[in-house]
Amino acid sequence: MSDTIIKTEELRFSYPTAEDEAAPVVLDGVSLSIEEGSFVAVLGHNGSGKSTLAKHFNAILLPSGGKAYVDGIDTGDEDRLLDIRRAVGMVFQNPDNQIVANVVEEDVAFAPENLGVPPAEIRRRVDDALKAVGMYHYREHAPHLLSGGQKQRVAIAGVIAMRPRCIVLDEPTAMLDPIGRRDVLRTVKELNRERGVTVVLITHHMDEAAQADRLIVMAKGRVVADGAPKSVFSQVEELREVGLTVPQTTALLWELRNAGCDVPLDALSDEECAQALYTLLRT
Repeated sequence: MSDTIIKTEELRFSYPTAEDEAAPVVLDGVSLSIEEGSFVAVLGHNGSGKSTLAKHFNAILLPSGGKAYVDGIDTGDEDRLLDIRRAVGMVFQNPDNQIVANVVEEDVAFAPENLGVPPAEIRRRVDDALKAVGMYHYREHAPHLLSGGQKQRVAIAGVIAMRPRCIVLDEPTAMLDPIGRRDVLRTVKELNRERGVTVVLITHHMDEAAQADRLIVMAKGRVVADGAPKSVFSQVEELREVGLTVPQTTALLWELRNAGCDVPLDALSDEECAQALYTLLRT
């Protein structure tokens, strides 16, 4: 049985406003558990609350109501903040906001140095982290000369060097081109599958969400769907009701089903969809 690394109970949050204004509710009673070693995508359009939820996973934000726990630690416990941030690392949308040094390897070493890690161990961690994201050959380069996707992989390496058990990525590909997006997603999947790092990916891209093992869909501060991507994306009408589309493969099969064709809705990948169409044409 897997251990729970992140848990929320009736989590509520409102951003502070002027005294005479009612604070809009951003999170409205979110209860969920994320198992250690899992790869979870949180999907939702802008304003759904997904990024606000992510910031509760390592105590950047604290609940207005309800509870958030990291490895069993209440995020409201100020004395345990360092333990929480050692367990869960954050990668944000803009890598330029996380890169602080003029040389790649120095940037990756920054967080371990601040944690008081011995120099020899820092050297091992930096090399290991850069190899994990495929950026070891760029270790002596200047970060500002890298592509967006390369910068984001350096930012991920900086988090890996802290040795967290969970990495939360808040729309990490939003500012990247298709090649950068592909490279970052491949890196994230390898960290999860080969190193057992728990990954929580916040995204609004259907194709990214489809690669996770579990998909949580948010709308108006609530969880509206939770399950395997194939199962969640099969709920075409329900997702459209909250302003979300579905992958093109699912949309095509859904239209064919509405036209009376006997095709599965859970053929999510291009290959599975092609096989479903091939089977349909042969019958």
